[in-house]
Formats: sequence, C-alpha cells, structure tokens
Amino acid sequence: MRAGLVCFFAFERISAAAPRFGGMVLSSSKASHKLVIVESPAKARTISKFLGRGYKVEASNGHVRDLPKSQLGVDVEHGFEPKYITIRGRGDVLQRIRKEAKAARSVILATDPDREGEAISWHLATVLDIDPESACRVEFNEITEKTVKSAVKTPRKIDMELVDAQQARRVLDRIVGYKISPLLWAKIRKGLSAGRVQSVATRMIVDREQEIEAFIPEEYWHADARLTACGQKLTARLVAAHGERAGLKDEAQAKEAQALIERGGFTVRSVKRGERRKHPAPPFTTSNLQQEASRKLGFTTAKTMQVAQQLYEGVDIEGLGTRGLISYIRTDSVRLSEEAVSAAREAIGERYGAEYLPKEPVVYKGRKSAQDAHEAIRPADVSLRPEDVRASLTGDQFKLYRLIYLRFIACQMADALYETQQVEIASSDATLRAGGETLRFAGFTAVYEEDSDDAPEDEPRAPMLDLEEGAKAAVDGVEITQHFTQPPARYTEASLVRALEEKGIGRPSTYAPTISTILARGYVSREKRQLFPTELGVMITDMMKEYFGSIVDVAFTAEMEERLDKVEEGKLDWRKVIADFYGPFEETLENAEKSIDKVEIRDEVSDVPCEKCGAMMVYKLGRYGRFLACPNFPACRFTKAIQVEIDASCPQCGGKLLEKTSRKGRRFYGCANYPECDFVSWDMPVRERCPKCGGYMVLKRARKGERWFVCANEACRERVQAPDEPRENEE
Repeated sequence: MRAGLVCFFAFERISAAAPRFGGMVLSSSKASHKLVIVESPAKARTISKFLGRGYKVEASNGHVRDLPKSQLGVDVEHGFEPKYITIRGRGDVLQRIRKEAKAARSVILATDPDREGEAISWHLATVLDIDPESACRVEFNEITEKTVKSAVKTPRKIDMELVDAQQARRVLDRIVGYKISPLLWAKIRKGLSAGRVQSVATRMIVDREQEIEAFIPEEYWHADARLTACGQKLTARLVAAHGERAGLKDEAQAKEAQALIERGGFTVRSVKRGERRKHPAPPFTTSNLQQEASRKLGFTTAKTMQVAQQLYEGVDIEGLGTRGLISYIRTDSVRLSEEAVSAAREAIGERYGAEYLPKEPVVYKGRKSAQDAHEAIRPADVSLRPEDVRASLTGDQFKLYRLIYLRFIACQMADALYETQQVEIASSDATLRAGGETLRFAGFTAVYEEDSDDAPEDEPRAPMLDLEEGAKAAVDGVEITQHFTQPPARYTEASLVRALEEKGIGRPSTYAPTISTILARGYVSREKRQLFPTELGVMITDMMKEYFGSIVDVAFTAEMEERLDKVEEGKLDWRKVIADFYGPFEETLENAEKSIDKVEIRDEVSDVPCEKCGAMMVYKLGRYGRFLACPNFPACRFTKAIQVEIDASCPQCGGKLLEKTSRKGRRFYGCANYPECDFVSWDMPVRERCPKCGGYMVLKRARKGERWFVCANEACRERVQAPDEPRENEE
C-alpha cells in the first residue's frame, strides 16, 4: 500500500514502507531541513529569517489550482464535482516546490489562517501527495518570531470543513457567473458579467440612486433666539409654541414664531446638569478598517487591503530586521488575546497614567453573525510605536499602521467623561431649549476618535453656563432659517462596506474585490468618493431583478451566506447546499433565455469629429473608463481619450489643464501641451495664487468635508479655506 508523504515528523530510517513523494523514496539521511510553504514571497522572506537554517521557506504565489477559465469546470451531473487544473503560470512554481519537497525532511503548509488559506494548503497537499489527515498544517495570526516558531511546533491536520466551505463558495459563484454571464453577452454585449455578491452590491447602489431621484424634499424652518440671562450670552431654539411641539413647515409659520419670541417675557425654567460617558470604539475588523481608512485617510477598500497585507506579511524595520507589524487582516471578530490586552494596558499605564486605565480589561461583543475565527486587527508588538518605525515605512504604510495602532490602544482606555447641561427658557407661549457640554476627562479621546458617515444636524449648543432657575432672559434677536429634508446619501466605499456587512452580504475578504469588480465592469462610477450607477449598471440590474430576482435579492443572498457558514461549521454538506440552489436556478435560467429580448445599446454620439475620417465620434466604455472611438470601426480604428478641461492654467506654460485618468483608474491633471510641457499633478490646480509665496495652489479636501486651497510649494504649504461647492441645481 502506497503511503502519503508524512509531514513535519522526521524519518528515522529508510525501509520498504518508507514514505514516498512522487514515486520516489525520501532520503532522510541526506535531508537536513523542513520545507515551509506560504502564499507570498514577502511572507516567505519574513518567516525564513525567523526560522533559520533548519527550514527552507517557499512561496506558492497564492492558489496553484483552480477551476478552468475556458469552461464551467463543475460537473453538475455528478455531485457538482469541481474540475481543478493547474493555474496558468504556476507550472514553474509547482515544479520548484516539488523539487524542494523531495529534498526536504518534511513539509509544513503555513498558508493564511482562513478558508482561502486552508483551501490553498489542501490543493498543495493534493499536488504534493501529502495526506491531509497528517499533521502538516500550521497557522499563525501574526508574523512575529515568537508566534511563527511556536506554530511550527504544533502542526495539525487540514480542516476539511473549512476547505469544503471554500469549495462551496467557489462552485456556487462559478455556476452563477458562468451561467448568467453568457446570457448577458448574447442579449446585451460581450464582456459583461454577473456575480452572486457583485450583482447585489450593484443593485444596492442602483436602488439608492432611485430613492434619491424619487425623493421629494420637504421644507422646514428653525427659529433660534439670541438671549442674555444672568449676564451671559446664549442661543436657544424654539421647541414648543402655545403648548404644542414647534414644527415650522413654511416661512409664514417661521415668521409667526419669530414674532412670538420677540414678545419676550422669558425666564429660565430649568437647568439640568448631568454626565455623559463616551465609550471607545472596538478594535478593527476588516470592514471597520476599510471604512475608517476611507473616512480618515481617503483610501479605497482595495488600497487599504493592499497596504494592510504589506504590514501583515512583513516590513524591514531599521535596526530590527523584517517583521510583521499587524495581526491577520481578514477577520470579523473584535476579540483580543489576553496577551495583547495585557500589553496594551501596560503601555497605557506607562504612557498616560493610571487614570486612563480601566479597572478591568475592556471586552467587546461581536456581531451575532461574526465567525470569530481570528482576533481583531491589532499591532503585533505594542512596543513598536508608529513614530518609532516611521522612517522604515512608506507614507501609506505609516498612515495605516498608525490608524490601527491608535485604535487598538484607545479600545483599552477609560471612557471619556463629559459634563452636560440642558437649559429650558420659557415664556407663557413659547419654550426654548439649549444644550451645553464640557469635556471633563479626555479618556480614550486623548488618543483616538472614530469618524462617522452620518454627521448629525448641528443644534445650538451653549458653553456650560452658570444660570439660575427663575432668572429673567432678555431676547437680543431672533434668526429664522429655512431647511429641506435630504434624500439618503449616495454610497461611498465605506458606507457600502458597512451596508453589506449589516445585511450579511459577502465576508471580510470579499468587500474590496467586489467593489473593484463593479467599478472595473463599468456598472458603477466613483466621483468625489460617491458611487453612482451607470446606465449599463441600471440596465443589468433591471434585467437581473426581472429574471433572476433571487440572485440580487438581499435577503436570499444573506441566507445563502448563512448556509455557507454552516458548511464551515460542519452542520451542512456543501454539495447539498449547491444542489438546493441549482434546481430552481436552472429553471430560472431556461426561462430567462427564452424570455429576454436582445437589447440594442446605441452609442452616445459626441460633438468631436474623428481626426482620420471626419465622422462624429461616439462614447465607448473601456477597461479604464469612457473614451471616444470612431463609429466606422473596423474600417477606421481611431480612438481618443476624453478631455475634460479644468478652470485653471498650467503653472509651467500657461496652457490648458486637462483632467485625465491613469491606467489604474486614478484621476490626475496634466497640461494639454504634453509632451512639450510635462506638468502633472495628482491634486487639481486652481486659479487662485498663494497669498504668501505667489505659487500655484491645489484643491484639498479635509476629512470633515472642508475644502482648502493649499500651496503646492513644499517649502510654503500655505492654505486658504475654499468657497463652498455650488449646489447641483445652481448654475
């Protein structure tokens, strides 16, 4: 009987029953090292420095096997058996790994600690003829010397429930994508795609846009009084008139309220003092990190995950060598290890003092649907402060590491404490109210505060005043202001991630690639961080809603996620999950193929003539966005980038400045006289000149939405507040 390659344990002697690899007897007498296989070269470099001579570390460069791109690759007639093949370009990688495995004493599979990582280990075990039941798999939540060395001493077998959960997701997504996409090609146009998660995300953006278009704003007014009481100035808002709640719906009611307040006769009815505690936010999960990096740093979800991966896999720190700076980055858990909490508390006590340290460690409760397989995202070593390693990091790495570090420290700090005051000032016919608040103890806010997508409407807030009940209050003036209810905000990448998570759509590892896909396919566009559905996105969504309602149904997709999670827990067989889905889906597909008429998408004609044949060019959608193309293709193949001129002159030559798009989809600004003039800027130049040095200025946006003109001269960097943007209905 042929035995599989036994991992990790050294072979003491060669015999007829010795383990074999690829039909060859392993030579334990010559092998002196163990082979560790990870996914990425960066991770391999970091780990190899920790393990030393007795180990050799190789990278698989991600998956080595997958379903073929040229066909469905799933045998729907025989238990949905996947047909895996070696990924194109991985042949040389596999050949190298096989060669190293033959020369090694044993093989350790050390891929990432999640479903995807478990599946990669299983595929590697399969191609290397390793018994998945043998102790060949190790995992670690952070790439530090201590955790890596500890992990390789405690190998385990491959967790087939995790593998099955990944297979179920992969097969399900393949069936949806490869069955619906050809229908879109036939009925609409080539190059389109549908997906189990991407189609739902697109629908959410389309539905939000339709809500905004259908929204009818309602007018309302506020009446704010400027008062003097007990020798102190304050502003209070009308909350009740003639014993009823003051809901001012139009200007006439607002003016009546103004006249009512101007009659005077106000006294301080009540002064209530209280205390408000503000709790720190929990440590980062993947989605929280993506949201906060978008709000605070302006990162896209894809950029956040790219930089986080670098910090996790290892960075060369001056004087310390290569080490991973943060824990594993794909997690939905807010749990922290006792060791990590202890280190944070020790750092807080030393740096901020005992008053900033709660009596007991702070424990956070995760969402009910969280898998809780890994810790929250945190620094791997609290002693490595961001400022200590700044010189060894890129700008983006430093920003993200600092964000993760401060959030982690803050989550174990004491609450912030505010003293509050609510004042009611009343006459016989009107009641005014003002609130006050003073920070008494900074607590965690001395280190970090979470941003929010939902900024509350400003209310009059007085400073803490020393007012006496019964004191007279004189009216110094009344201001009435008109307002309109606002439609729901368009999704940003941050708010879309939050909505997907709240609705149970996708998992931490899927958010960034999902958003990247719908942007790349042209179903959604991104302007000033907001996500807009394109005409194509609306068309695809409408068709999906009509013919594949369950695929783009939020509740159905969330329920499917729960069933996939049960596969991971060993409560459901993955083939049954696929079978239950496939029967109704196949019927729906057959009906759609018969019912959907071919849609003719007419190209939008521009006012730009073709420079080759003179025909008016049309707008086309390509990989990097819209461009102009000659309608006489293929007879005429002339194309041209869309040029958007901005309201500023080139600082170098005085020519026109154009808004352009890089190959990676990033907007930049360049001179129309290129290549004679090579001026280029990532930030949009403006007409205003720097009042300090006379240099050109660029537009910058602060995290709270403020706009600033900032001098482009690094030695100056003078800034001036920019005027507000015109409303959409203003000319």
